[in-house]
Amino acid sequence: MKVLLVEDDLALSDVVAFTLRRAGYDVVAAYDGLAALELFESAAPDLLLLDLNLPRLDGLGVCRRVRAGSDVPIIILSVRGEDEAVVRGLEMGADDYVVKPFSPTQLVARIRALMRRAGVVTTPGTLAAGGLVLDRSRGEVAREGDGEAAVPVRLTALEMKLLEALMRDPGRVLPSEALIAAVWGPEGGDRTMLKQLVYRLRSKMEDAAAPSAIETVPGIGYALGKRGES
Repeated sequence: MKVLLVEDDLALSDVVAFTLRRAGYDVVAAYDGLAALELFESAAPDLLLLDLNLPRLDGLGVCRRVRAGSDVPIIILSVRGEDEAVVRGLEMGADDYVVKPFSPTQLVARIRALMRRAGVVTTPGTLAAGGLVLDRSRGEVAREGDGEAAVPVRLTALEMKLLEALMRDPGRVLPSEALIAAVWGPEGGDRTMLKQLVYRLRSKMEDAAAPSAIETVPGIGYALGKRGES
């Protein structure tokens, strides 16, 4: 799972990043608000750790712009006395906050709790089906049987939930409504969003020479692999 850490205190950023990497997370870091937005677009993180006091664009501005187009979980990093700003951040769509100074290990526990509530798999383990191997701890998929030569494909949190749902029942046509519920929850998505997500997932896998094998069944939904195969 990839974390974007946005913190202008370089020493604190290094400590937090080191702790997160030891816990198995892939970490990318930005040190000001505008750089954070650029990195958010290019890195497609699964979680945003966001300081409020940032150069060029403050954390509230970053939160507002991210939330305008993404549902990625956001944890605000604040100092005592910023209660009003924290409340504004939560109203803008942030999911949680941590007050400085904090223990990096406690931050990891908060991240795991938040991602569990968001329905994102963060525990180690792999899933193999339909000619693919999904590494759920790293958020990557590769072609099965290639060993060390396999080219992993980095997935976003939503792409991973969609692919996992398909891989758990390969060869079976899953209704669009069931996939929407698996990815966004019962009221969080629609058929257009699902169609766009399927398109992005297919494009990523084909670009990396991995078999996409996601079949569209008009009027019903989608299946991984040919119907009738297991």
